[in-house]
Amino acid sequence: MTGRTYEQSKPLMTPAQTAALDAQRSRAKLGHNLRRGGTYALAIILAIWILLPIWLITTMAFSTPTDVRAFPKHFFPIPFSTQTLDFFLNTQGILNSTLNSLVVALLALVISTALAIPAGYAIARYLFPGRDAIRLGILSVRAFPIVVLAVPLAVVFIRLGMFDKVHSLAMMHAALTLPTTILVVASVFTSVPREFEEAAQIFGCTRMQAFWRVVLPLAVPGIAAAAILTFVLSWNEVFAAILLTITNRTLPAQILYTLDKSGDPFKFAGGFFMLVPSLIFIFFIRRYLFNMWGQITK
Repeated sequence: MTGRTYEQSKPLMTPAQTAALDAQRSRAKLGHNLRRGGTYALAIILAIWILLPIWLITTMAFSTPTDVRAFPKHFFPIPFSTQTLDFFLNTQGILNSTLNSLVVALLALVISTALAIPAGYAIARYLFPGRDAIRLGILSVRAFPIVVLAVPLAVVFIRLGMFDKVHSLAMMHAALTLPTTILVVASVFTSVPREFEEAAQIFGCTRMQAFWRVVLPLAVPGIAAAAILTFVLSWNEVFAAILLTITNRTLPAQILYTLDKSGDPFKFAGGFFMLVPSLIFIFFIRRYLFNMWGQITK
């Protein structure tokens, strides 16, 4: 062996080759920066698209009725006022409908999640004849217009004495959100490695204990995401609430019922009031969303 080092044994590059390599690196770096800049620009545009209407509704909700009717609209609530919200909250039926919406959304969340967990686990873990057909059948329920389900259910509820009841509307909302919830939960269970469950059984757990102690804790973030989806869909649903309730209306149904007789202050305050529960619910459950896939892949 000679005493030459690796650096000495490397072939020397001509100035032209060095310049070409530098130009190639510059183009690659420029392309990377452009792609990264485009990603950030798209994210900023989407954030503005989502947050700007929320900010406008919030600004109008905390402005005076005179400022709400003025044009152009203010970007900040100056002067800050709760007159618009006070007028909305003191409108007849608003507080009762808000309570009804919360009860219906929470009941629908509990019913849908309780049914989706075993159904999603069975679809994700077990192989049985017709599994794909069942998946397709679950998903096809969402293809039916809501009027196809709401009108017959209204007739059935009237005959059974369940019409205009909070719990019957919650069952309806759970039926509407259950297909999507099952598919989301099933995909979450599928992403949990089967080896974790088998390892727990090797160490003495039964199949049920392995599910409760290993699989379910790892799937909690995904289940929380499905629960958020159920809550938001139930909170914003209006058509079934109008058909199935008269005196026990939810907040969207009550606002829609009085919308043609209301001014801009009522509309902006109603929009803000409908946003708040969903935002609060997402705020408290956000940590599950941030860790949705991190816990599973650790």
